[in-house]
Amino acid sequence: MRSSSGVARGRAAAAGLAAVLALMAVPAVAAGCGGEERGVAGGTLRVAGSSDVDHLDTAAAYSTWSGLLSRQYARTLFGFAASNDFAEAVKVRPDVALEVPTAGNGGVSADGRTYTIRLRDGVRWNTDPPREVTAADFVRGIKRVCNPAVPSGGRAYYTETIAGMAEFCAGYAEVDPRSAAAMARYQRGNDVAGLAARDAKTLVVTLERPASDLPDLLALEFAAAAPAEYDRYVPDSPEFRRHTVSDGPYQITSYTPGKRYVLDRNRAWRAASDPIRAQHPDRIAITLGHDTPEEVQRLLEKGAADLSWDQPVPSAAIPRLRGDRRFAVMEGSALSPYLVFNTLSPNNGGALGKAEVRRAISYAVDKAAVVRIHGGPDIAEVLDQVIPPRSVGHQRFDLYPTPGDAGDPAACRRMLARAGYPRGLTLRFPYRVSGNHPRTARSIADDLAACGIATETRPDTSGAFYSSTLATPADARAGRWDIAAPGWVPDWYGNNGRATIVPLFDGRHYGPNSTDYGGFHDPAVDRLIDRALGARDVADASGYWAQADRRIMESAPVVPLINPRTPIFRSARVENARYLPQYRAYDLNQVTFS
Repeated sequence: MRSSSGVARGRAAAAGLAAVLALMAVPAVAAGCGGEERGVAGGTLRVAGSSDVDHLDTAAAYSTWSGLLSRQYARTLFGFAASNDFAEAVKVRPDVALEVPTAGNGGVSADGRTYTIRLRDGVRWNTDPPREVTAADFVRGIKRVCNPAVPSGGRAYYTETIAGMAEFCAGYAEVDPRSAAAMARYQRGNDVAGLAARDAKTLVVTLERPASDLPDLLALEFAAAAPAEYDRYVPDSPEFRRHTVSDGPYQITSYTPGKRYVLDRNRAWRAASDPIRAQHPDRIAITLGHDTPEEVQRLLEKGAADLSWDQPVPSAAIPRLRGDRRFAVMEGSALSPYLVFNTLSPNNGGALGKAEVRRAISYAVDKAAVVRIHGGPDIAEVLDQVIPPRSVGHQRFDLYPTPGDAGDPAACRRMLARAGYPRGLTLRFPYRVSGNHPRTARSIADDLAACGIATETRPDTSGAFYSSTLATPADARAGRWDIAAPGWVPDWYGNNGRATIVPLFDGRHYGPNSTDYGGFHDPAVDRLIDRALGARDVADASGYWAQADRRIMESAPVVPLINPRTPIFRSARVENARYLPQYRAYDLNQVTFS
């Protein structure tokens, strides 16, 4: 669905989670971000954007727009209710589960290692005839995160928490990834010790160690229920994409890869069974191929489209839109974009594998320019750590300060020379073609040129920037790229300490579809991660996350750039627009029309 400092462990030890959430309760800076439901249900919601999803299968889907899409047809045990109040939007809530388990309601054992989750009635697959979603469907869904065809970039969330999951996944990696039958046999024939469907409506999850964020992990799309029909297909294959099954308010009725999605109301869905979604539009039509923010903005302003899919509001348009009821600036917490180094690249004699080279380049980048590209200081703030503000573990610090955050090419040149590269480097630099990404790439390339570093820029026009370019270890090791500027929004907010550090910097899980794009691995960071994950108290864990952040920045596998707020625009007819911070978008199923 994506900046901690500190050496003082447990700095907020007396605060606890409630205080952390209070600090994050930042209201939307917006016009027209109303509260009560308004407008008329029905009609077609028209969504316009650039790129297809990275994966349609929830087991592997890991972009903000794939998460937004899967929310419409795939349900999880817990989830989040869209809201224009940030503090409300980040509260984990029951979805298919009847309630969030606690020690008080008997859902969590005294040692914190066993969760008993009861499922609500009336949640149904859109099969013929419709049938109830069961606890076994959730066991199947969670097992699928380790499928060898498209293993989930978030699988570490589950292998590090659920008893027996790591062993199950290790065995699954040996199964033929081309054979749906072989994968189905493995899943059916091998249990995960910590996952048990006690009966059709009771799931028991046993943990390796206490994990206070388990409900958040089970709210991620990776842990969505999976119907038995999915055993027929290789995960996320073209055949799978033609046969998705829905237990949400909408179902995919038409899909043209790279061009268009049509979702219609799922007649098996019942509002009484879904506490966090609605079914307001009759149809959701998503049209792709609009490759510039300006093009999508024109469609929205003239009423030819209603919402943007993956294109931001053009920075140049923001000054004239302020005060427009259709425009809002929403708070969030993200590392987006950031510059990542391919530490495995053999290019330049393996220079990017050396921390001293990466530290030198950290001084080169003009972060203030990136802020301007994204709309100015009320839209984005400079980021100097990997855990952004309003995420657990954030403590402000800067190991590579430059005057006015504008970069210091002279310092970069001196450090490169000391590292053994007085003549600079040549770096391969793929970049995304949507939104502000081309301008950001040009700005960074200019900064590096001032430091004596040449770049071979390459626009990624295939839409596979994440799924192929960055998430393929063989390409990283072959040096097909050296630097890139992806973005990262944490998979959830609230108790989210592991939502940035683990997926981006836990090198123990590097492999196909990993989001540790540059192959970074530091055993000292791993030890801090383990301490944070084993903490019973969120404030204690926060101190370990902060220490991990500082250790990461000392090694400089990335250059944090900005923490953006999200400018967002909707057509004049859209009402009841409610925000999902983790997807940086309005929830599609909530929209009504004036």
